[in-house]
Amino acid sequence: MLARKGLVPEEYVLRLVEDVSRPRYRAPERKVRFVAKNGGCNVAHTNIREQGRFLQDVFTTLVDLKWRHTLLIFTMSFLCSWLLFAMMWWLIAFAHGDLHRAGGQAGAVPCVTSLHSFTSAFLFSIEVQVTIGFGGRMITEECPAAITVLIAQNIAGLVINAIMLGCIFMKTSQAHRRAETLIFSKHAVVAPRNGRLCFMCRVGDLRKSMIIAASIRLQLVRRTATAEGEVLPLDQIDVQVDGPLGGSGIFLVAPLIIAHTIGPASPLYPLSAADLHRRHFEVVVILEGVVETTGITTQARTSYLAEEILWGRRFVAVVSHEDGQYSVDYSKFGNTVAVPMPADSPGQPEDGAGPPAPRARAATFDIFPPE
Repeated sequence: MLARKGLVPEEYVLRLVEDVSRPRYRAPERKVRFVAKNGGCNVAHTNIREQGRFLQDVFTTLVDLKWRHTLLIFTMSFLCSWLLFAMMWWLIAFAHGDLHRAGGQAGAVPCVTSLHSFTSAFLFSIEVQVTIGFGGRMITEECPAAITVLIAQNIAGLVINAIMLGCIFMKTSQAHRRAETLIFSKHAVVAPRNGRLCFMCRVGDLRKSMIIAASIRLQLVRRTATAEGEVLPLDQIDVQVDGPLGGSGIFLVAPLIIAHTIGPASPLYPLSAADLHRRHFEVVVILEGVVETTGITTQARTSYLAEEILWGRRFVAVVSHEDGQYSVDYSKFGNTVAVPMPADSPGQPEDGAGPPAPRARAATFDIFPPE
C-alpha cells in the first residue's frame, strides 16, 4: 500500500515471487469426446430459433421429454379435462335450476341426479371420463345439452388416454433400453492378425435374445482442414470392417472381435505407437440391428480416443468348450495380452529405408495434420 502511494521506493518492497526453478504441476488437458463411452452424443444444440417445429410433432416431443416432465403433463391433462367438464356439468345444472332445489321437488327431474354443488359436479366428471360409475349420480333424458357434453367428454377421455398411454409405452420400450445390454470393450487394440496389422475392438450381447440383421460400422472423427483452408471440426471418415462383419448378417450369439486392416487405403495407415499419445482423433463404433422380441430397431454406440487404443496387444479368448456346450466368461471380456510387433506404423518406413510412400504422406496431411 505504501509503495502504491509512492511513500516507499519499489526496490525496498518485499514481493512474493514464484520459484521458477520448481516445476509446476499442470493437469492434462481433457479431450472432448464426440461420442461418449455409453453411446451418448456430446453435441449441444443452441440458438434454435424455430422452436415451433417441435410442436408440429407433439407425440415425438412427448416421448423425448424426461420422465418427470412426461408424468407432469400426464397428470395435468387429466386434471384439466376433469375440471373443464366439471364446470360444464355445473353450468348445465345451474341453468336448469337443479342447484336451487333443496332436497328435490316433486315432479322436477334434474339433468344429473344428486348434483347440487361444484364438488359433486367434479366427482361426476371423473366418473364419466374414467367410467367408474358409483351409482349415486347419473344423467337423465331431461337435458339434451347434458347428453351432448357426455358424448364430448367420452371422446376427449379416449383421445387423452390413447395419446398419454401410447407415449408412456413408447418411453418404456425405447430402442436404447435394449442397447444397455450390448457391451463394448473399454479399450481398442492394434496388433498383427494373419500377418497384417489390424485395429480391433470387442462387442458382446449379455441377453440370450438375439439382435437380428445386426451390422457394424466404424468411423474416424477428426478435426481437419482442407487445402482451401476450410476447417472441418467433425470430419467423419468411414473405416472399412474386415470380412462379413461389415455386412448385415452378424451372428452375435457370442462376443465378437471387430477388426479393421490398417492398409494403404486405411485412414489409420500413418499412425504409429508414438502418435497415440500426441494425436487427437476418435474412432466411433456403431452397432445396429432389430430386437428379436419386440421387432424394434436398436443402435448401440461407443468410441475410442487415441489414448484408449493399446498398441501391441490383443484380446484374450473368452469362449471355451465345457460339458458339451460353449461357455462365455465375461470377466475376461476386456482383458488383453502383449504381442511382439514393430513400434512404427505401416505407413512409416524403418530407419534408412528412405522417405515415406506418397500414399502415407498424403494420408498424414489429410487425416492427421500437425496440432
